Amino acid sequence: MGIKGLMKLLADNAPSGMKEQKFESYFGRKIAIDASMSIYQFLIVVGRSGTEMLTNEAGETTSHLVGMFSRTIRLLEAGIKPVYVFDGKPPDLKKQELAKRYSRREDATDDLAKATEAGNKEDIEKFSKRTVKVTPQHNDDCKKLLRLMGVPAVEAPSEAEAQCAALCKAEKAYFPLPSHALGIIIDKYQMRKSSYTCQVYAVASEDMDSLTFGAPKFLRHLMDPSSKKIPVMEFDISKVLEELELDMDQFIDLCILCGCDYCDSIRGIGPQTALKLVRQHGSMESILENINKERYQIPDEWPYKEARRLFKEPLVVTDDEQAELKWAAPDEEGLINFLVKENGFNIDRVTKAIEKIKTAKNKSSQGRLESFFKPVSTSAPVKRKETAQTTEKGAANKKSKAGGGKKKK
Repeated sequence: MGIKGLMKLLADNAPSGMKEQKFESYFGRKIAIDASMSIYQFLIVVGRSGTEMLTNEAGETTSHLVGMFSRTIRLLEAGIKPVYVFDGKPPDLKKQELAKRYSRREDATDDLAKATEAGNKEDIEKFSKRTVKVTPQHNDDCKKLLRLMGVPAVEAPSEAEAQCAALCKAEKAYFPLPSHALGIIIDKYQMRKSSYTCQVYAVASEDMDSLTFGAPKFLRHLMDPSSKKIPVMEFDISKVLEELELDMDQFIDLCILCGCDYCDSIRGIGPQTALKLVRQHGSMESILENINKERYQIPDEWPYKEARRLFKEPLVVTDDEQAELKWAAPDEEGLINFLVKENGFNIDRVTKAIEKIKTAKNKSSQGRLESFFKPVSTSAPVKRKETAQTTEKGAANKKSKAGGGKKKK
């Protein structure tokens, strides 16, 4: 769910904290990506028409593999270094939200059955998407694919977005440069380090709670297909806080008041009212002490303190514990076995895709040195309302260039 209404709230009240960027402007950047969010989008969009989706000979869904393979290649060809982060065990406080999602899927399943019986294609399309759930098998398939592609996949101990934010805030060196590259930098600055220190630049997701977890920079629409032609929206948390005139603790309280995955919101308090209350009273405790109790009904045993703690001190792998992230050469034989032999992908397309990966990685290795001393181009801040999410019907009715498979009902 993320944070209710936060996108519009920031567009209206902190426009200088967000800016539109071209996809290509992230060349040489390391981006932590919420894997589950991406897989969910692939399952909804890629090769899907009504209840039909791409499958292999065994009838197993392959839409997530097609989407992950093609979209990751697009990132690599743009010189972006993705690191995918997968969800671990959800916090106990999230059980209520997960139960609501389960109930909504059950309702959608019933509605889908009725729509199918009535032959209503529009409702079949709508309700079939609402039944989609990312399973452990989908996650395992994508982890295997990414490792065969030479792209790091991190398993978070709990929330993926919290781990993404932790990677973005860490100061550890994530990958070594080649020896000749080190020589260039050492000669230029007379440095005596054995590795090039560079942290993950930003978190990419569609849920706004990446900012609540403290991600310094947050990207929306990075994983959208090029056919949508929607610019990447980049958020800078320091600028957001400055323009909202809040500190990070107050911003977390604001997000809890707006509505988050960990507790219900207070009925009658929307994002604008929440911002006004935080600015006026400074903290949740003061708000609850001074709020009009007759007008605003505070839920019984409202766990805002536990929610605040989860945002401030989430369960993540720390900088010292995090293994070094490495982007390696693709395992060509492994990719062919997994995609072609096990999942029915077209061998010619997979072979060509592997060549794209190799070319992209060579280009990125050279290009990051050329761009090391150059600033990344930016665009002026914009104030805009949240872009409406358009249905990707064109993409859904086409097979990915990198994949294949049959459709199942």
